[in-house]
Amino acid sequence: MTRMSSPDLNFEATPDLTGPDLPSREAMLKRPASKAAHAELFDALPLLKQVEVTPPPAPPSAPPRSARIAFWNAERCKFVGASADLIAPLRPDALLLAEMDRGMARSGQIHTTHALAQKLEMGGVFGAEFVELALGDAKERSRHAGEQNREGLHGGAILSPYRLRRPALLRLDRDGTWFDGSRKGERRVGGRIAMLATLAVGDGAVTLAAVHLESHSDPAHRARQTELLIDAIEAYAPGQPAVIGGDFNTNTLKTSEENSGDNRSFLLRDAPTRFLDPVTYEPLFELLTARGYDWRICNALGVATQRERPGDRPPPLGKIDWIFTRGLAARDAQTVVAIDGSGSPISDHELIMATVELP
Repeated sequence: MTRMSSPDLNFEATPDLTGPDLPSREAMLKRPASKAAHAELFDALPLLKQVEVTPPPAPPSAPPRSARIAFWNAERCKFVGASADLIAPLRPDALLLAEMDRGMARSGQIHTTHALAQKLEMGGVFGAEFVELALGDAKERSRHAGEQNREGLHGGAILSPYRLRRPALLRLDRDGTWFDGSRKGERRVGGRIAMLATLAVGDGAVTLAAVHLESHSDPAHRARQTELLIDAIEAYAPGQPAVIGGDFNTNTLKTSEENSGDNRSFLLRDAPTRFLDPVTYEPLFELLTARGYDWRICNALGVATQRERPGDRPPPLGKIDWIFTRGLAARDAQTVVAIDGSGSPISDHELIMATVELP
């Protein structure tokens, strides 16, 4: 990944981030599977540089004295009702989200961020990580064979019952590595992102960041993306207290290792705790610590955040989702299992939470 000279922050707001129609997406698929073609398509899609903003229906008149912050990779948010039932009793002041769909066959063609926000009586911000040119991964392509996506957007979001100020979208990459179909056969225009916003807490303000680091990567690449994120937060609000919640994909492995069950088993025998305690294998932790971020108090340590779904590879499962805080006191870290009322999984990630307040 080429290091950007300055953070790729985008502040352009829109009330409706509509995805391209089917003929447009079909035309994109006919383009050469090259980085040059991807760059042209990326630049021709304004929606990849915009933030969709929806105000909360009835924002509280006063900010919270302390804020309960949750992060969840909702895995497309295919089960909106069950997701709302999981989240509502937790009463988060801000909900940071990854893997949210809009107009995808695999999630019922709905705008999952809007649908979840309505059920939780929240507002929020949404940004498109990718324009999906097909139906998704191999299982999704098989399950929805013969269907078409209505809009094909996939991205990140932040929801809150409070007004979120200065929403922004940070581009962590735009190099088109998902465009040629070499990764699980998926064809995508775009790249990984973080969503940023400001939440009033007590007598001050806190920067929120919801991030999803690249899954097809290695520890060094994850550290480079983390450095881009830290630099962007500092450019966004210098010195301001901050909470980062994200799927950091801290599996400790290189992509080739991750795809090999034999290698996973061997590495686990060599280091039995590496997947639940990835700190020494992932330089991003040292980088965040050096830049003033804490992770020890605001996470339930040693608890897996990956969740096995039927047909998935067997355990070991790892801790790959994290909350990091800067300039804040944190407490009450917990991991919430992502299952519905009958015990069925509703995501392949658990939800994580912590309470923060200004010192």
